Amino acid sequence: MKLELVEHVDEQDRVVGHVSRSEAVQGRLLYRMAMVLVRDKQGRVLVHQRPDSSTRFPGQYSWLVAGAVAVGESYEAAASRELAEELGVRGTVRPLFKFLCEGEMSPYWFFVFETVVDGEHIVAEPAEVAWHGWLTDEELDKAMPEWPFVSDSRDAYSRYQALGTSTSQPRTT
Repeated sequence: MKLELVEHVDEQDRVVGHVSRSEAVQGRLLYRMAMVLVRDKQGRVLVHQRPDSSTRFPGQYSWLVAGAVAVGESYEAAASRELAEELGVRGTVRPLFKFLCEGEMSPYWFFVFETVVDGEHIVAEPAEVAWHGWLTDEELDKAMPEWPFVSDSRDAYSRYQALGTSTSQPRTT
């Protein structure tokens, strides 16, 4: 496994140094994460389940494609990279909101983007995605309390719901 370097940041999201992601998690140091809400052309939301063999949140569900922002990488570039790595698709990402997440594993800045993709072209990376499917907003509302969603994903969902769906500029919550 290659060493994943991230930028250690402060409470204002300013870079204070570089560390490995594992050091950030172990030391509970703030770093950055980019998340993407993926919709299809019908407006449905992509939901996926993490593999049981995953070291992070095995078998749990998420409504966001996520990954750490690398050293020198923008949130937007990280979001686009994660789409390609985890789903094998490209898409223009639109910023929705950003917040300081306490995180179950570690605290981090959590920047959520949105994109629309052609669902027929998704080729999920098996090491990241065990299952994926499309849910309407109503189906996702119903699934959120019933399915075992990653806790940070639930936190983001609550914040997303509080903002409404008409966000056009990123907001810090």
